[in-house]
This record gives sequence, C-alpha cells and structure tokens, in this order.
Amino acid sequence: MKKTVTLALTGASGMPYGIRLLECLLGAGVRVYLIYSQAAQVVAKQEMDLTLPARTTEAEALFTERFKAQPGQLRVFGREEWFAPVASGSNAADAMVVCPCTIGTLAAVAAGMSDNLIERAADVMLKERRKLVLVPRETPFSAIHLEAMLKLAHAGAIILPANPGFYHRPQSVAEVVDFIVARVLDQLGVEHELMSRWGEDR
Repeated sequence: MKKTVTLALTGASGMPYGIRLLECLLGAGVRVYLIYSQAAQVVAKQEMDLTLPARTTEAEALFTERFKAQPGQLRVFGREEWFAPVASGSNAADAMVVCPCTIGTLAAVAAGMSDNLIERAADVMLKERRKLVLVPRETPFSAIHLEAMLKLAHAGAIILPANPGFYHRPQSVAEVVDFIVARVLDQLGVEHELMSRWGEDR
C-alpha cells in the first residue's frame, strides 16, 4: 500500500464528499481505516439512501465490493474499538481526514477530547504531528466555531471547509463534490485526475 489514511465520517451534511473520498482513496491504492458515527449513518441514509452497516465486517465487505478494493485494503472500526491501530501513536496512520466534520466533532478535537475513537484518532494525529484534515460543512460559522478552528490550525490541523469553487464550470453535483474531494486529496499527497488545475489547458 502507498500510505495509510484514517477516514472518519460524522453527522454533518455532505456525506457524498466522504463516500467519494473513500472511493478515490481506495482507487489510488491507499490503505484506509474507516470509522463513522451513528449520526453519519442517519445522514448517509437521508442524503444518499445509503445504509452504513452497524457491523464492521459488513461495512468492509460492502465498500470492498462496491469500490473494488484490494483484499485487506479497507478496515472498518467501531466507535468504541479502543484496540484499533488508530487509537495509539505507536501505530498511527500517515494522515487522517474527517469528512464531513460536524462542528461538535471539531470542537471536541480542539478541546483535546477523546470520548470516542474518532476523537482519539484525531488527537493522535495532532500529538504525533501527522496531517489532520477537517472538512466542516456548516454555515454561517459563529465566533465559537471560528475560535475552535483557529485553535486547531495553530495545533497543526488543516481546516478545509466544503466550499466548492465554480471556475471549472461544473455541470453536475458530482463535479461540485469532486472539487472538494480533489482539494482533500491534494492535502494528502494522493494523485488524482478529478478536475483540471488552474492554468492548465481545458
């Protein structure tokens, strides 16, 4: 595997970003550790009519088949699975993305909370000086939200709001989604061809 990325899906609107990111990471040969919250299960059903299984083995089978992943390339962990590799700095992933990221999750990470595996994995990234990318999908931001983001930015996290651009003239929702996914992949150093880059011939 080229590298290992932890991907956390939380209950913010914007689940198509997270699922498309999972597809692209697996397609690029990246090993993925996947975690998702109960709220993410609700949002996935609401926004995509997608049922995220409660059993980790079922989730691994679902996405491995759906995205044609290599055997062992995807591992799914439960929110309370404290023996997962992502829970310790001794076996930390190369990077982590929370996409979509609720403001509640963002605030918990900013406060150093580790009440579930998503928060603990993010805390590990910060303490081990690994790349942590948070993709909040909220508007408008309050002063409290912005202060939490600033605190995380000072701690080394990348705050990448799901604010798509339109200079590439997207013709579909999928192309709008790909704009954000492309920016996340750029932060991770994962090659992609989701869209033309600024200044390239179109």
